[in-house]
Amino acid sequence: MSIFELSHITNVFGIFGLLQVVSLLGLLLLLLKSAQYYLHRQWLIKSLQQFPPAPPPQWLFGNTLKDQDLQQILLCVEKFPSTYVRWLWGNHARVVIYDPDYMKVILGRSDPKVVRSYSFFAPWIGYGLLLLNGKKWFQHRRMLTPAFHYDILKPYVGIMVDSVHVMLDKWEQLVDQDCPLEIYQDISLMTMETMMKCAFSYQGSVQLEENSKSYIKAVEDLTHLIYLRVRNGFHQNNTIYSLSSNGRSFYHACQIAHKHTERVIRMRKAQLQNEAELEKFRKKKRLDFLDILLFAQTEDGKSLSDEDVRAEMDTFMFEGHNTTASGISWIFYALATHPEHQQRCREEVKSILGNGTSVTLNHLDQMPYTTMCIKEALRLYPPIPGASRELSSPVTFPDGCSLPKGFLVTLSFYGLHHNPRLRPNAEVFDPSRFAPGAPRQTHAFLPFSAGTRNCIGKQFTMNELKVAVALTLLRFELLPDPTRVPILVSKIVLKSKNGIYLHTKKLK
Repeated sequence: MSIFELSHITNVFGIFGLLQVVSLLGLLLLLLKSAQYYLHRQWLIKSLQQFPPAPPPQWLFGNTLKDQDLQQILLCVEKFPSTYVRWLWGNHARVVIYDPDYMKVILGRSDPKVVRSYSFFAPWIGYGLLLLNGKKWFQHRRMLTPAFHYDILKPYVGIMVDSVHVMLDKWEQLVDQDCPLEIYQDISLMTMETMMKCAFSYQGSVQLEENSKSYIKAVEDLTHLIYLRVRNGFHQNNTIYSLSSNGRSFYHACQIAHKHTERVIRMRKAQLQNEAELEKFRKKKRLDFLDILLFAQTEDGKSLSDEDVRAEMDTFMFEGHNTTASGISWIFYALATHPEHQQRCREEVKSILGNGTSVTLNHLDQMPYTTMCIKEALRLYPPIPGASRELSSPVTFPDGCSLPKGFLVTLSFYGLHHNPRLRPNAEVFDPSRFAPGAPRQTHAFLPFSAGTRNCIGKQFTMNELKVAVALTLLRFELLPDPTRVPILVSKIVLKSKNGIYLHTKKLK
């Protein structure tokens, strides 16, 4: 046998041996992962024995029903008093809570948001108030709180009024067409304009600019894609997701959103290069949101990085216009489907505002019945249906049930607001629930969450809701479209799968 043949045989056996070793290592790794999976699942099952699984989970795909999260929650709220277990896929499980006492315990702690899920937002909105945890979150929260001081909010009412009038003028031109109007898109543009002008001193007309529509579309796409990713076990890995069609669409939409906020920052920085504009800034008693970001300094004397500024900008653009647009849209729908309450609100608004040409912050405090209707609509249709926390330490609830450190908890504000044990006829629109003197239970109504991480812009948002409702009712009667009943779906923000269509009848 030649040396060449011997060498060839040796190489073959060498490769064969190497393949055997690789196969053996692969098998051992598979067995190790399987054992880890089994042990972790047993730990989960043992930890969750006190909580009901509903419906019974399938071992791989869990018990999450496609596009039926809210319907599933309502069924579970009817059946189980405080909580249930929701299996997503494999070994991913969460305890869903909708009981005020449970809410009070979790929101009274300082548990971080679930890193795995909320990190999906990071390429879009960066690490601003929504995603930050710990010391840096506290620093940013304390730094930005002055932007929502009463004296800052007071002149914003006039800006809100102007933005709403632009939207209503557009609607007035469409009245003669006698066809239902999909209101969410126009309301999104209106809330975006309000946010841009109030928080970022923007001078343009957002509702009339084409690039604003592309931003609105990008935000819609981003929230939908994040919603899909959270539910897809194969898309949890960043590399795999970036190679998928959804991942490519997501990162493209991120670029559109970033271009928008970066343009606003550039424009504001350019304005502040002007001496006259800088002098105006120095004379301001209180700064708007973007001013605070641009001139803020951390505890060590450093200015915020461009990345931090954009993160807070993107966060507030998302939370400040998207969630508010959801709130206003559902309030309009609730009033359209309950004409007796709509008319009573209209009469109250007329008695306070007259023709609505002049609206002040004091006027907004004089609308008790309208405020009751707004709150009842927010109860039925909370703009943010839920939030999540990852337990940083073990927790024991008032009824004795407990969870270990590291467990994931979903706070279902939608389930809480629809819990029949808290309110009789929970599915009925009844503003008297919020009448002065009506019995209240703490942590039973949380459209803006609660605790240290409650919505920093709560009062700003409530003012905007009141302005939009008041001015709209002065000019239009809102009527439902019986052929297009909204189908509620939770896609980060509460939306309708088939749009929110209303008839707008001009009042004489």
